[in-house]
Amino acid sequence: MAGPNQGEQILQRNQPPGVPPLPLTGERTLPDVPEENYWFQRHLVVYRWVAPQVAGKRVVDMGSGEGYGAALLARQAREVVGVEANPEAHAHACARYKQPNLRFARELIESYREPADAIVCLQTIEHLRDPEATLAHFSKLAPLLFISTPNVLTLAPPGATRSDNPFHLREYQPAEFEALCRGSYREVALFGLYHARKLALHDLALRLGWDRLHRALRITKPFYNRFTPAITTADFKLRPGPGHRHSRALDLIAVCRR
Repeated sequence: MAGPNQGEQILQRNQPPGVPPLPLTGERTLPDVPEENYWFQRHLVVYRWVAPQVAGKRVVDMGSGEGYGAALLARQAREVVGVEANPEAHAHACARYKQPNLRFARELIESYREPADAIVCLQTIEHLRDPEATLAHFSKLAPLLFISTPNVLTLAPPGATRSDNPFHLREYQPAEFEALCRGSYREVALFGLYHARKLALHDLALRLGWDRLHRALRITKPFYNRFTPAITTADFKLRPGPGHRHSRALDLIAVCRR
């Protein structure tokens, strides 16, 4: 379930006519890339969890990237704006996702100023230089925020203080992330994302020595070429609870109310 090798460019497959495929760079996840499916489904499950909670609301998806999440939210929200500064991602989203209640704005999330009923900001806060100021800005625009970030305790190698992702400026432990959110919001409910079903079985297999076995049998590539594309959102689950309960969570999700 690792990403592409350095120097290897992987593009989205099977895009609609007139929609240029985006390259997989590691900065954002993409649909339609079999090698990236684990990460895509890991993000998609949170969008699907958020969607019914913003039904009928005007929503801003901050850091909307390729646009798939904003399009999913627009199935239930009254209106969705996807805010993305990257010109290629913004152009791709505008070309691919066309719904009457969905539009995309090319702008920095720190300077976007249209008010909304709810803001969604998934897997973006770790990329920002001034997250405290950004959350304070969000709290002025909308009374409700859904925000997520990877848990550094499981993202980084054992004993390391951070991962090797060059796009992350700051990575958070559960208590740090909860404290960050409470700096701008009166109510914060924290959730953790965990493996379920076949990913939980895969975790068990790893603890029993699966890594050594598949390498010894020389079946690593054919196994993961089948296993990774077969992962779905059903292979993840969210659990509620305060920060100290989520040391083993994959991602941290906060629902914030001002």
